[in-house]
Amino acid sequence: MASITLKLNNKNYTIEADPKMPLLWAIRDLAGLTGTKYGCGIAQCGACTVHLEGVPVRSCSVPVSSAANKNITTIEGLSTDNSTAVQRAWILEQVPQCGYCQSGQIMAASALLKRNPNPTDKDIDAAMQGHICRCGTYPRIRKAIKTAAQLMTQK
Repeated sequence: MASITLKLNNKNYTIEADPKMPLLWAIRDLAGLTGTKYGCGIAQCGACTVHLEGVPVRSCSVPVSSAANKNITTIEGLSTDNSTAVQRAWILEQVPQCGYCQSGQIMAASALLKRNPNPTDKDIDAAMQGHICRCGTYPRIRKAIKTAAQLMTQK
């Protein structure tokens, strides 16, 4: 066990954990932020996506020690009231069906729009590749990303 400081959503959390523990479990079980979901445990589904230093990563495959003292944003850190353009678009386009994968989808879409505020379908496909929605809401996800891009230009 080691004492590790995580900077989650602009708040420091000092945890005692095995340095090899996946970041996902530190976020969920030790910091108590349960919006980030466990899907597969092998970085294939995207449900556990968080931003590490602004880059979307699969937290189930990132050792907690490699995230120490780095800026980590979870779904809870995007906003406290679903006010980001992506979150508003997800609501407007009624994207979720079961909702399980949606925090990872939103985190990936947010990162995409931050680096490319006007993505093409090809850009969206590349950014969202590997984010599995078992309910098949892919058309609504694409539409919501385009809606979010439009909302961002209206500010």
